[in-house]
Amino acid sequence: MLYTGRALKRLRLLRGFKQSHVAELLDVTQATVSRWETGVLIPAEDQRATLERLFARPASTADAAVKRLVETSTARTHLICDHSHRLLAASPLRRSEWRRDLLGTPMFRYASDAIQQAEGTLPDLGWYDGRTTLVVETGPNGCDDVPIVASRVLWERIPLADGATGRLVTTLM
Repeated sequence: MLYTGRALKRLRLLRGFKQSHVAELLDVTQATVSRWETGVLIPAEDQRATLERLFARPASTADAAVKRLVETSTARTHLICDHSHRLLAASPLRRSEWRRDLLGTPMFRYASDAIQQAEGTLPDLGWYDGRTTLVVETGPNGCDDVPIVASRVLWERIPLADGATGRLVTTLM
């Protein structure tokens, strides 16, 4: 199978792999994986074979169902990786608020001060010990590309098939 940079990135994101993890598995640097994904470099034949084996397994049907539900939701909602804050899926209403495609992008850089403060309290609230929901007052972020207005959002933890945890973010207003 021939992997283009765009296809490699899509497969990596669908499987929930970080570039650094792919790099470790192929004994290359994270920068090399990034260059493959942008098309600056092309993986060698043995590396392409390893990538094919790595991504050959089908994604979890449960993860695919959650992604599909988010992407077809009529609510303002999105799903991020709870650890890296990388965007995994977004509803049409949420995507319409943003001025660019953000799939795979770490979203924390767009967080308002209130969201950053709430993030800092998560360990004390037991978030990483199993607490599965939290209502957060967002406050505005002042960013034109990815605007966040003052509102209330519901954060919900969702276990993913690869052992990572997703965070479903739904605007309550």
